[in-house]
Amino acid sequence: MYAAVLIFLILFLVFSVLAAVTFGNADLSLKDVYSVILYKLFHIKSLAAYGEGAIHDVVWLIRLPRVLLALAIGMALSVCGVVMQAIVQNPLADPYVLGISSGASLGATLAIMLGIGSFLGGNSVGICAFIGAMLTSFAVIAIANMGGKATSAKLILAGMAISAVCSAFSNFVIYITNDKNAATEVMKWNMGSLAGASWARVGVMLPVTLVCVLLFLTQYRSLNLMLLGDEVSITLGTDLHRLRTVYLVVASVMIGFAVYCAGVIGFVGLVIPHVVRILFGTDHSRLLPLGALLGAAFLIWCDVACRVILKNSEMPLGVLVSIIGAPCFIYLLVKKSYGFGGRK
Repeated sequence: MYAAVLIFLILFLVFSVLAAVTFGNADLSLKDVYSVILYKLFHIKSLAAYGEGAIHDVVWLIRLPRVLLALAIGMALSVCGVVMQAIVQNPLADPYVLGISSGASLGATLAIMLGIGSFLGGNSVGICAFIGAMLTSFAVIAIANMGGKATSAKLILAGMAISAVCSAFSNFVIYITNDKNAATEVMKWNMGSLAGASWARVGVMLPVTLVCVLLFLTQYRSLNLMLLGDEVSITLGTDLHRLRTVYLVVASVMIGFAVYCAGVIGFVGLVIPHVVRILFGTDHSRLLPLGALLGAAFLIWCDVACRVILKNSEMPLGVLVSIIGAPCFIYLLVKKSYGFGGRK
């Protein structure tokens, strides 16, 4: 059953990538779309006419990078959700529960409102958001380790405190600058979007995601052990303190790059792991690969919907994901037969 679902999700993800590149405001035929891709990949001489021009630019420079970026970010957020929920032993955890989202938002706000990092050029907002996400994660780890080793409860409390401070400071900066245009830009950033997708960003996000996901796939035993708690793990001869810190840093790297590439997108890391747990239980050797594939496909189709729902316009990706994810999560919460890890 598991092998069949894994193969199906792999095939579905391939289909999703090939199908998603055909959607967009520009009316292109399937022949034109796939001719561009085939020529760029294999340099078929008979398709040389598709090596340049408007059709080439739309497919190769806009649509395909956007689809691949959605794949990488969806996979990253889903896997981070799985890992975060194991680290803090909390089914309500997602990549942003530890204040990392607020830290990224603060970094973006400082860049937009105060011009901090302007020397970095056109990527200054994304880079500042990445730095904010990373600094926040390190701050959470440092605070949680004060007065003894970090535990799941201390990580959650530290994350809530850091999140509140970052959100308050972001609102304070927006208030004192009183720049409506910049405030609107901050709001758009916090809504999340893949409109800025490029091959350069794919070249950063996709390798980072694949390396981190492969790392977590080798750690499924430790992640399973985290669900049992620190007391049980110590009696079994394993101290999870160091592993918890390492996993949190690696997950924060993925989240930081995701925020850098697309802004803040929530609920992917919250809903996808729950869906997989309901169907296949808590074993991370199954949960991680299935969650990665499902998260990637989910975000690809959400981005397609964002492009086609509004004619000649685009819905923010974070808004649509929240519209879909929030009701699904509420359903999971009220479903009496479901508990953390799929236990009844």
